[in-house]
Amino acid sequence: MSVLPPATIAIIGAGPVGVEAALYARFLGYDVRVYDRGRIADSVRRWGQVRLFSPFGMNVSSLGLAAIQAQDPEWQPPDDDALLTGREFAAAYLLPLAATDLLRDHVHENTEVVAVGRSSSLKHELVGQESRGDDDFRILVRDATDQERVDTADVVIDASGTYGHHNWLGQGGIAAVGEPAARDAIAYELPDVLGDDRRHYAGRRVLVVGGGYSAATTIVSLAQLARDEPGTSVVWVTRPPADGATRTQPIVRIPHDRLTARDTLAAAANALAADADSTVEYRPNRWVRAITRDETTGALTVELSAGDEPIAHDAAQQNNAQQDDPERRTVEEVAVEQITVDQIIANVGYRPDHRLSDELQLHRCYASDGPMKLAAALLAASISTSSDTPVDCLDQSSPGPAALLTPEPDFYVLGAKSFGRNSQFLLSVGLEQVRDLFTIIGDREDLDLYRTTALRGGVT
Repeated sequence: MSVLPPATIAIIGAGPVGVEAALYARFLGYDVRVYDRGRIADSVRRWGQVRLFSPFGMNVSSLGLAAIQAQDPEWQPPDDDALLTGREFAAAYLLPLAATDLLRDHVHENTEVVAVGRSSSLKHELVGQESRGDDDFRILVRDATDQERVDTADVVIDASGTYGHHNWLGQGGIAAVGEPAARDAIAYELPDVLGDDRRHYAGRRVLVVGGGYSAATTIVSLAQLARDEPGTSVVWVTRPPADGATRTQPIVRIPHDRLTARDTLAAAANALAADADSTVEYRPNRWVRAITRDETTGALTVELSAGDEPIAHDAAQQNNAQQDDPERRTVEEVAVEQITVDQIIANVGYRPDHRLSDELQLHRCYASDGPMKLAAALLAASISTSSDTPVDCLDQSSPGPAALLTPEPDFYVLGAKSFGRNSQFLLSVGLEQVRDLFTIIGDREDLDLYRTTALRGGVT
């Protein structure tokens, strides 16, 4: 069933996808309210020192460019092939877009969405019935002064992302012993080690945990800091691959990578790990088991286990144990080592926070934590790979409108949050999601404002 203008659409999150969705909705004549518990493009600005792998032209829409140009005819966008930092991307595009007449009065910063429910039905009621969609949504929001109120909406789009809702760094994905107590000494985001956060890491011994591009970014920056600041040293820990494969380098490079900056970063991080004379001490196939803080010095003692590598035993003793129970392995039988560091950076990924939608009927993937339809579509479209031949995130597109549907009528999840724990999300896919979503909301299969705007050469 279509939802026609001027119905109210609430959008949670004023990041790139949330702002683009708001623009699309406003252009179609909907009443739009965008809520963000921080600032516009807050997450992008928090990792603002990091340079994007993808060029500017991949991350913007024709509708967005046209809206800014209509607002300010003197505005000049960056070149399509420009690789901007997060801070530059926000300043050059996201903030000007949010400041256009179409959006300026519709974005509520420092306003947190606490919960979303239905006006007349509870989570367990009207299961699978279209009549559930006859209810409007009740949205409990909290402003910067901690004042709460309830707003209503006909459609809710959750584009709140995952950045800041971190995974734990312990073995098996749970918190390591002592990790919650040491959280103030652990950075789970991407610290600006060469800029605003330099003082926290200069002259310190730093542990970095993680085996992805975020960890590679941190490692390369810390290596530069160590060259500039004597006494700075780095320990880099990566976990054992889940499939049991043996990796020869921490960051698996994509053959013939079309994103040159991504491959350059991977090569640089791998070189640091392989160089015995570098300031980076690489320790692969380790899990973080425990963290203990010295309350006097603040130093952190980190206990690492070497995967399932057993402690060396007498051969006869080991054989007897295996014969008694081949599957038996106690904690004490795993090799353990301890290191002492001053700071920890846990680049171990992020996960969705679903608490705001707990009272809605959503079907989530048991593996990715993303909406089930989209998760299934992503799995079906994925390329079967080993850990040494990763999927290139460029080899994807939005699976189409049907994948965005949830059991809760008129509630949708877009952007990085829609991918759950899957880190392959691209802003270009988010733009496709926005386009696809409004073919559902407006029940117009051929609706494509991006194509229309590009053909017309701008907003008219």
